[in-house]
Order: sequence, then C-alpha cells, then structure tokens
Amino acid sequence: MTDTIRIATRQSKLALWQAHFVRDQLIAAHPGLNVELLGMTTQGDRWLDAPLSEVGGKGLFVKELELALLQGRADIAVHSVKDLPAKMPAGLILPVVAFRASVEDVLLSSVGDLEALPQGARVGSSSLRRKSQLLALRPDLEVVPVRGNVGTRLDKLDSGDYDAIVLAAAGLERLQLVRDDAYVLSVDQCLPAPGQGALGIECCEDDPVQELLAPLHDLAVAQCVLAERGISAGLGADCSFPVAALATQLGTGKDGQQIELRALLGSADGSRLLRARVRGSDPVTLAAQAIDELNAQGAASVLATLRH
Repeated sequence: MTDTIRIATRQSKLALWQAHFVRDQLIAAHPGLNVELLGMTTQGDRWLDAPLSEVGGKGLFVKELELALLQGRADIAVHSVKDLPAKMPAGLILPVVAFRASVEDVLLSSVGDLEALPQGARVGSSSLRRKSQLLALRPDLEVVPVRGNVGTRLDKLDSGDYDAIVLAAAGLERLQLVRDDAYVLSVDQCLPAPGQGALGIECCEDDPVQELLAPLHDLAVAQCVLAERGISAGLGADCSFPVAALATQLGTGKDGQQIELRALLGSADGSRLLRARVRGSDPVTLAAQAIDELNAQGAASVLATLRH
C-alpha cells in the first residue's frame, strides 16, 4: 500500500478547501500518510464568457482532473458531487460520497429575499435548474448568466452588476462567508441539484487506493446521492439541464432504511415544472419510480424542447 496520495484539484478557494479537508480526513484515518495536492486549471475555469449549458456543462470542471487520474499523475480527485456527470467515465469510480453540508441554494441581494426583489430584477445564475424554478415563482425576473468562482460572483453582486445572485449554501458555509444579504431558498422554492452539498472522491476503478479511502465513505449520504443521481441518469440529462433531486432519510421501516426522493424537471423558462415524490428503501428503484412519474407527466416533450 502506498504511503503517499496525490489529490488532483481545481485551484479555486472552494476546491482547495475541499481538497485540504479530504487531506486532513485521510491523515486522521491513516496517521503518517503523506498527502500531496496537484493544483490544476480546467476548461470550465478558463471559459468564462458563456453559460455552462452552452459550452459543455459542469463536466468541463472535471475532465482535466480525470485525465490526471487516468494518466497516473494523481491518485484521487475531490469534487462537489453536483458538478459530476450522472454517468462516470470508463475506468473511473466514485468510491467515496460523504461530508454533506447544507443542500439549499441561497439568494444574495441587498434588496431582500425573493419576494422583495423589484419587478424585472436582474438575477445572476448560470444554472438552468435555478433559472427554471426562479422563473416559475417570479416570471418577471431577468435571470442572466454569471460565471467565476464564489468570490468573483460576490464581487459582481457588490459592484452592482446584478440585483441578486444565487449560490449553493454549502459553498458559503465551507468558505465561512457570512453575509447579511443572504436568504436561504427553501427546497420547495428551489429543489437542489442531485448530490448538492456532498463531496465525492474519484479514483481509477482498479486502484488499491480505495482501501485507504474506505473509512471516509458515508453509506447514508451515498444512498441518498445514488437516488438523486439516478434522476439525471434516467432522464439522460447532464448537469446543465434543469433537473433537480433531493433524497432524505426518514427512518427505518419494515424494509429497512426508508428514503423519500423528490425530483423535478423544468422547462428553461419555468413555464412547466414536472415533479415526482416517492418513498422506499432501494435508491435505484426509487429513481426508476420517480422517472416513471416524470415520464407520465410529459418529460419526453420537455427534454426534446431543451435539446433543441
């Protein structure tokens, strides 16, 4: 077994926080282990002039990291699970899903919460998932792309480029950014992305590093995330589609740990929101049942419109 692990990571403050956090967890589990960071710049970091949905989705943030794994330049990569495509590339696996923080989105605005925004307010978000749900609640809003890391987006808000922006609560928490102009959007207002708030550790499927990673895995979190990611996979949708999902553990029933899965597929303009809500104990079965519910409501026609 190796005595050194190399972590491939993006170089944004949030990505580095996540990589350092995982490094500390590994060292705590294996005292004496040497953990090194390999900082990288991805296509997603370089292409800031267009919405992600137009340039390839959030997968652009992980491709270089995955190439480093496949080429043997790194042993593991740390990701926000919500940034990962629903299907893993050949030769790579996600043996650790854990450390879930808040799943909600947060609206930041000096004007007030979502209801307080003035008519036609300019809201920065490059997520079609967020755009769809915000417009369903407030069709008058102008939801426009905003790119860059968390700090860059906050600077654009503070300089007056936008009346409001929307960010993941987990990122603000991890960077310890506490602001008076932050308003949490409930999951009823804005259902999160599959895997939002959770961290995932990726490695090659045949790499023995998995033995060192095993203590970090959280089965309860992983079961919920598996159900959520099953929605994107089942719809054939990548991270750039207006797809949302949230699984919550309810307690133990006669069939084992019970999970409630909520799923959503929206049109880009928010005029149609399809929703599913199912309960059960098997994450894969739950995702399939939710997909059936969405299909019964016309998911195929919504997806066809999104793809054109």
